Amino acid sequence: MKLKITILLFVTAFLTSCQGQNSKAIVQNLDVKSYAEKLEQTKNPQLIDVRTPQEFALEKINDAKNINWNGTDFVAQVEKLDKSKPVFVYCKVGGRSAQAADKLTELGFKEIYNLDGGIMKWNASGMAKPSSDKLVGMSPDEYQKLINSDKKVVINFGAEWCAPCKKMKPYISRLQEDLKDKVKIVRLDADENKSLINHMKIDGLPVIIIYENGKETWRNTGFLSEEDLRKQL
Repeated sequence: MKLKITILLFVTAFLTSCQGQNSKAIVQNLDVKSYAEKLEQTKNPQLIDVRTPQEFALEKINDAKNINWNGTDFVAQVEKLDKSKPVFVYCKVGGRSAQAADKLTELGFKEIYNLDGGIMKWNASGMAKPSSDKLVGMSPDEYQKLINSDKKVVINFGAEWCAPCKKMKPYISRLQEDLKDKVKIVRLDADENKSLINHMKIDGLPVIIIYENGKETWRNTGFLSEEDLRKQL
């Protein structure tokens, strides 16, 4: 009996020890409102923008520090942060920051918050403070002229860094040629048309918008197959 009790105590202690060693912080994915509130409540928050320096130079959340997730020194840079204090991460739409957040848990950070939807959601929600009145890319008036047509017009917003955008690009290009007599298909880079993206409050990529006589009739955010788009056309 004593031997059984001893073995039981040993196993319990062993399992408890293993659980303690393997436990990791849980990344909290917060919507824009909750993320902003948590930032406001945190004294001297460690706010990290994990996009490229080029993206960071165009727009950022106030007081953010840029540590490029795709850079060669990401780990070395985040190791300089205080692991005992909250860390807030964000990127363009949430993909890279989610990966970065998982890495932070592996490195021993205890409290990690990821902005769901990234800075696109942040801007679309009206949280961004205008940093400049300078127009970046197409103006709303120019866009309106673009969609005013006697043909059906399809606008595809994408970006070079966007994986589903890259996956859709070949068939979008093919449809541009196949349907050129019936449908006007235009691809626009979101990063090159930042003013328009903010004006239209687009909060994710890729986006497909269909217009008829200058009026929006259908919209899809996220990956869309060629078959599903053809059904709408």
